[in-house]
Amino acid sequence: MNNNFFKKGKVYIISGKFKGRKISFNNILNVRPTTNRIRETLFQWLSKYIKNSRCLDCFAGSGALGLEAISRGAAFLTLLEIEKKTFFTLQSNIKKLNINNLELIHTNAFSWLNKTGKPYDIIFIDPPYHQGLVEKTIVVLEKQRWIKKTSIIYIEKEKNQDLIIPKHWILYKKKTTNHIECYLYIFNT
Repeated sequence: MNNNFFKKGKVYIISGKFKGRKISFNNILNVRPTTNRIRETLFQWLSKYIKNSRCLDCFAGSGALGLEAISRGAAFLTLLEIEKKTFFTLQSNIKKLNINNLELIHTNAFSWLNKTGKPYDIIFIDPPYHQGLVEKTIVVLEKQRWIKKTSIIYIEKEKNQDLIIPKHWILYKKKTTNHIECYLYIFNT
């Protein structure tokens, strides 16, 4: 992870409609954007699925995953963010990019996910580390039926932490770096 890059408080959209556009997150603590290298790998994995998809980013943070999805042709995006300062920074970035096929919701992800709604095609789960939020998110996504047959779920978590995945989730891709593990699952039930 290039710490100097993150100290500058910005990431760039890698490809698509908004290629090269800046996402700023200056002065926001605990925002840990997915690195360019991991995002590039992830969106290579998703390349045949992203066009016209409905995406959900459960823990938006910088918004890098969801905004990259929109840039690459996703039809709609829901971003959930609990931290007020991060929410307002995201709101500003979205306004600068003039994106209107998304909804940004200031909420606790679990409060919002405990409602029911239309399932998503692609779901990003990249929560704050060391809080056991991945498994909790998986349970709520299934219980409230936010996932449908062939939904794709991306999980990014700290390395060497246990991960309990339902048996009917099929591992499609996996990548491990020095600090993190990334998984792409297809929901098959």
